Amino acid sequence: MTDLTGLLDDHVARGTAPWIIVADGTADGRLDITTAGDVADDAIVRIQSMTKAVTAVAALRLVADGRLGLDDPVERWLPELADRRVLRTPISPLTDTEPANAPITVRHLLTNTSGYGMVATPSPLKDAMIANRTEASQEAVALGAQDWLNALAELPLAFNPGQGWRYHHSFGILGILLSRLTGGPLEAHLTTDVFEPVGMVDTRFTVPAQDADRLPAAYGRDGDGTRYEIEPRAGGFYVSPAPFDVSHAELVSTARDYAAFARMLAAGGRIDGRSFVSPELLAELRTDRIPDALKTPDSFFPGFWDGLGWGYGVAVVTAGEHAGRFGWSGGLGTDFFIDPDGTFRIVLTQMEMGPAVMALFDDLQGSPGR
Repeated sequence: MTDLTGLLDDHVARGTAPWIIVADGTADGRLDITTAGDVADDAIVRIQSMTKAVTAVAALRLVADGRLGLDDPVERWLPELADRRVLRTPISPLTDTEPANAPITVRHLLTNTSGYGMVATPSPLKDAMIANRTEASQEAVALGAQDWLNALAELPLAFNPGQGWRYHHSFGILGILLSRLTGGPLEAHLTTDVFEPVGMVDTRFTVPAQDADRLPAAYGRDGDGTRYEIEPRAGGFYVSPAPFDVSHAELVSTARDYAAFARMLAAGGRIDGRSFVSPELLAELRTDRIPDALKTPDSFFPGFWDGLGWGYGVAVVTAGEHAGRFGWSGGLGTDFFIDPDGTFRIVLTQMEMGPAVMALFDDLQGSPGR
């Protein structure tokens, strides 16, 4: 771990992040946690979009139980999303629409092909998402689950379901769908069906007040590189109780908790030799599900699709020395990946994504523990 320690110390000294936690593990149970900067290895952090893999696993377990179908129309549980309309072009006025040619399905949500998602280029749709507070950002969600869904339902789709790719919002919709299917807030279902059996004892949507001192501050950067505080240490939105239903929001977790989750995936969806995610569904999760025709430059950021695909809640490396690797990042400088050999690496900071954090991730892309 000496080389890793030096690398992390160097990034902290350069100001990449005030602190960094890295967890390296294997499917058979090894776990090494390395820290740099002033942070405890049991810090509870905002993992943001690393939540998507957890939501995907929860959905697939309901599929395996026969309670949910991948090709089920979501309007069965979310009538707000029936009878969708679609923009005629990505930059059309919001009134220039036509009826959607297919319903949104559960599979569309898992693959970010629902027609909802982040808009990268200036357009009336992007302006409308900013105005109604549904645009994604590094900050906590601004609306409760029902209000957020209602606001999203007022907007047209960017494309017909299954005919484009846009990031993020599909998983908020999926979280609300799972909460309605299971009859309560999503956290209650995740606790009994995922967190407890996997061993994720500190993972939830908010930090209990008695553990608030384990929640570090979160930071962004101004245009000149100056660091500023997005969320305070031991306070703010992520300290219980949540101000509204957060079934569409993102989790807090720890290095050990997420390592337990990653270990289950690395072990072929098994916990202590018992199947937790079926091999067939896990294979779908970690396989690129996006046709090349949908991997357009405007769907996310330039170069995103180079040697990369998307499964269910995770990106999948499709070419190069790490082909078969899968995992995903969170906007506040968190990341995980799992390799075909059963090793995995988790990286936690609380610094918003940018060139410095991306350089940290690049430096850590070697196989875990090597």
